[in-house]
Amino acid sequence: MIKLIDHGVYYCAGEFLTLEQLKAARPEYSDFENAYKGTISYGILNAHNCGPTDRRMPLKLKFDALASHDITYVGIIQTAKASGLEKFPVPYVLTNCHNSLCAVGGTINEDDHLFGLSAAKKYGGIYVPAHLAVIHTYMRENMAACGKMILGSDSHTRYGALGTMAVGEGGPELVKQLLNRTYDIGYPEIVAVRLTGKVRKGVGPQDVALALIGATFKNGFVKNKVLEFVGDGIGELPVEFRNGIDVMTTETTCLSSVWTTDYRVHDYFVTHGRVKDFKELEPAKVAYYDSAIEINLSEIEPMIALPFHPSNVYKLSDLLANPMDILSKVEQEGNKQLNNPAVNFRLTDKVVNGKIMVGQGVIAGCAGGTYDNIVNAAAILKDKSVGHGNFTLNVYPSSQPVYLDLIQKGVAAELIKSGAIMKTAFCGPCFGAGDVPANNALSIRHTTRNFESREGSKPAGGQIASVALMDSRSIAATAANGGVLTSAMDINYDDTVKDFVFDGSIYKKRVYFGYNAADPREELVYGPNIADWPVMPELADNAMFKLAAVIEDAVTTTDELIPSGETSSYRSNPLKLAEFALSRKCPDYVAKAKAVKIDADKFAEGDIPEEYRKALAAFGPVEGTLSLASAIYAVKPGDGSAREQAASCQRVLGGQANFAVEYATKRYRSNLINWGMLPFVTEEKFKVGDIIMVTGVKAALEAGETRFGGMILSQGKVRKAEFSIGNITSDERDILLAGCLINYYKKSFQAR
Repeated sequence: MIKLIDHGVYYCAGEFLTLEQLKAARPEYSDFENAYKGTISYGILNAHNCGPTDRRMPLKLKFDALASHDITYVGIIQTAKASGLEKFPVPYVLTNCHNSLCAVGGTINEDDHLFGLSAAKKYGGIYVPAHLAVIHTYMRENMAACGKMILGSDSHTRYGALGTMAVGEGGPELVKQLLNRTYDIGYPEIVAVRLTGKVRKGVGPQDVALALIGATFKNGFVKNKVLEFVGDGIGELPVEFRNGIDVMTTETTCLSSVWTTDYRVHDYFVTHGRVKDFKELEPAKVAYYDSAIEINLSEIEPMIALPFHPSNVYKLSDLLANPMDILSKVEQEGNKQLNNPAVNFRLTDKVVNGKIMVGQGVIAGCAGGTYDNIVNAAAILKDKSVGHGNFTLNVYPSSQPVYLDLIQKGVAAELIKSGAIMKTAFCGPCFGAGDVPANNALSIRHTTRNFESREGSKPAGGQIASVALMDSRSIAATAANGGVLTSAMDINYDDTVKDFVFDGSIYKKRVYFGYNAADPREELVYGPNIADWPVMPELADNAMFKLAAVIEDAVTTTDELIPSGETSSYRSNPLKLAEFALSRKCPDYVAKAKAVKIDADKFAEGDIPEEYRKALAAFGPVEGTLSLASAIYAVKPGDGSAREQAASCQRVLGGQANFAVEYATKRYRSNLINWGMLPFVTEEKFKVGDIIMVTGVKAALEAGETRFGGMILSQGKVRKAEFSIGNITSDERDILLAGCLINYYKKSFQAR
């Protein structure tokens, strides 16, 4: 089904070849050293690189467009404004698809929306009102273009199937682009993903995506690399099917993706009135890739990702044949991961008379809410009923143009007649702000993630529900079977999909198009919850840290570092949002971090608390200034969302470092750096309350060092230690020295 090739390969005439095989097949070819330039990725990266073209040198990229939603754009604009923003230099799309419900905080969400519209008018942006489109569907329909690059402050920023290399990053990286700076990154490895064969009826894009995630996430096969999709199997896939696979590549932890483009992509751009944005993209006759993946689409079958990760993948047929053994295993692993005596995570009780009973189905967002997915779901449910039991099915078309065509073709009517509930474009089911199931319920969703609490439950309150990721086709099959988990391959239905008709007038009548029309006379509209960032100190000569949290889990997600769901309403107020930091993983973290901050403030005034007097006596004298801050340790933090608040909340609470064995994603590490948090890597073991001293850290950074000597005081004993921050760019070094990106840019503008 999926084969991983863990070495360099040459792609020629649709085949992967070794060097020896290539020489035999193409004796006239000799430019082996430059074959890496034959990839689609190289051409796009090179065209957007402002730095040296040597692959051994870091890339300095400028993007063609930017995108944010209403959880992130307020903080980004506030940060850019504080750093000297005058106008948006490239098209910047502000969508309102996350904080679309005003369930908490009163006027907070709509206040943020008014701020976004005022910012679009003042700085020249594109503002998409709530319920009109989810962020990535809008970008596909209106902004993606072959050979272009887009940067978004959402981790699922992926438009590779449309020939666009897109990257999901934390907000500070968008701030850099708004200030005409570059996105600096080491040249990534390029991984060829060759698709062959043809998918069978009942198999959808989520099935292919989950199979890929299951094969690559845990082993880190594509971490921080670019996936380049090639092969004759692509031509067998409709464009929306490709989009459905592509958007889920985020869950492999790859950096970005791009696909070969063909007549189907051309027709997509024609349909959307943007034929000029099409360009045929394909590798050169010989192209070198650092590694490769082979996917035989003919062998893919319906898949399911069980709680609590998209990589916890099983064949649906295996689960249905052996439910108790598999669910018992997942149940045990889940309770171990939750490590919470207040909840009892159960899956085996869903097995009734050998069948798995599901409580809820959801088809939504950039992954599930596409036209093709919903049409297939409606075909499966035609003349059927979801039943009148506890099972519910909610369907969210991903944009109003999609919804309109579903209505005009009668598809929406078929779904409504089956008992399904049609809703508007909204990302809430993807992060726990909509359709929260009952306690202990199992929800099957064609959305992006199924981390713990991602569906909106609150383990600290004794609640735990769970999500299993599936394709819309099998979700509809389950709905047609009254909530009994069912594979779409076991259902007979008409899988014909009529051509989508796009009506762009919907956007013309509601979207504010302000690019190249900035009006500095416009005033930003501030609601009472929109707050400025607190002052953050520069890095001192020496740094002392007290660990406020120690997380031993194999992987820590950004959802665990800062929860999603109802906290989203407070994303515009750094101090209020910080109150939720690590609340679902380490409930006492905030109190401990605040206590360290109080001590740090006294420390800065020369009033050193007794605990730290003893620590300094144990460590010995240091030269120069010395700061005190909190820190956290986690084995592998940062999997999942691009949300910068996973780092900024720690900083607001007085944190200044993470200690880890490794970082799960580049996104999280970048967020740490941009908020002045030292991203230490170490093999040391820690306990909550340990005090760590890193001497000469400022001078070492200034000298370009990346390894630091230090000491750890744990349970009254001192031991020497060594920490690393890995490779960093000169700009990243200067940001850490300045204390955060805001300070760094303030210095830059003051120096003009």
